[in-house]
Amino acid sequence: MNEVLLPVLAFIVAIGVLVTVHEFGHFWVARRLGIKVLRFSIGFGKPLWMKTFGQDRTELVIAAIPLGGYVKMLDEREGDVPGEEKHRAFNRQSIGTRSAVVIAGPLFNFLFAIFAYWVMFVAGVPGLRPLVGDVAPASYAAEAGFISGDEILSVQNNPTPTWESVVMALLDAGLAGERTFEVTVRGPGGEDRALQVHMDTPDELFDKGGVLENFGLDTWQPPAMLDRIVEGGAGDRAGLLAGDLVLTADGEPVRNWGQWVEYVRARPGQAIQLQLLRDGIEIETVLTPKPVIEDGESIGRIGAYVRLPGEEQRATMRVVVRYGLLEAVPAALEKTFEITSLTYRTLWKMVVGKASVENLSGPLSIARYAGQSAAAGLAAFLGFLGIVSVSLGVLNLLPVPVLDGGHLMFYLVELFKGSPMSDAAQLIGQKIGITLLLGLMMLAFYNDLSRLLN
Repeated sequence: MNEVLLPVLAFIVAIGVLVTVHEFGHFWVARRLGIKVLRFSIGFGKPLWMKTFGQDRTELVIAAIPLGGYVKMLDEREGDVPGEEKHRAFNRQSIGTRSAVVIAGPLFNFLFAIFAYWVMFVAGVPGLRPLVGDVAPASYAAEAGFISGDEILSVQNNPTPTWESVVMALLDAGLAGERTFEVTVRGPGGEDRALQVHMDTPDELFDKGGVLENFGLDTWQPPAMLDRIVEGGAGDRAGLLAGDLVLTADGEPVRNWGQWVEYVRARPGQAIQLQLLRDGIEIETVLTPKPVIEDGESIGRIGAYVRLPGEEQRATMRVVVRYGLLEAVPAALEKTFEITSLTYRTLWKMVVGKASVENLSGPLSIARYAGQSAAAGLAAFLGFLGIVSVSLGVLNLLPVPVLDGGHLMFYLVELFKGSPMSDAAQLIGQKIGITLLLGLMMLAFYNDLSRLLN
């Protein structure tokens, strides 16, 4: 139940907070500049709750569809305005005033991201040390000289204390089109090495599969050593014991637990020839995974648990990045700028066809990420809010009619033209904008369904 309820609740909280921040930006600046606000709505559609406040009797509304919101201002284009209030109508304001109101929404999203990252850095950001697991043959990582057990210390002299920072650094290098860059690693024996990475086509990092996979790296995983064996399970029937280390399966080397799990899952009901290491002695046995239906698919299962590293070793795998109250300010600013830059450059790569549009996520994926980050703790959820807040700010500033960026584009035309665009021209622009947004939403929703089905 929690697997469904938590993502839904986290999604509603995240969207509710970020939409409120965005619309409050429009509302606050409009009020400060003397414009009358008629309604502040969180969500679209039928109002579920309504309350009026202030001298202007502004309606505060929570509506049924929690996928956005709006601020309705006094405007002569939308109805009759009493003569004594015409000076407070939005359409009567100067281009500068209207632009300030429009840009305030995205600006508040960026400000919220800075605040979220500041709190996150002060609280401490947990992560995993970037220890390399498998290195894909003939990949960029293999050609650069990465080996299993390497710890990635920096990319282009930028420290990488966690796997997240490694991914961000690789993204930055790929988006910048850098074909050659330096990565410093510390080998399993403690020696530091400077590796030169050469990427003929950096855009491959943005293909389907993820940055690390496309680069050729996998995160470190524990060895395929068995711990508790489920009584009566396939592993128990095959004579497996706690402490057994799986060396090979059907003659293929088993490098880690993740590879072993995938091998078993792919062979329901099929006999697997195993070579094990038990108390220093190599033995052989035959294991037949039990077929089990999971998400409509038959998979293999043996009823065994992984033996995790001891607490002391697990502690060395975890990293907490933390800043003081003042140190966190520039860190939050830098993080917000980094995410904003990556978002714009990734969108541009998609537009010109150099990045897969499968990277787009819709409400289903966002809800899943919201649930995962909420389950991981405060820092992870704040990081998620920061990324989505930046995304909302970036999206709304795109020069697409019906978005804030589209309104700013109309005002720019008005500035050079000397008069507002005609209602007919604006209507055409809005229809084009709605069509583009609907297409984008359908593509994102299709990507969501594809991820779920796969």
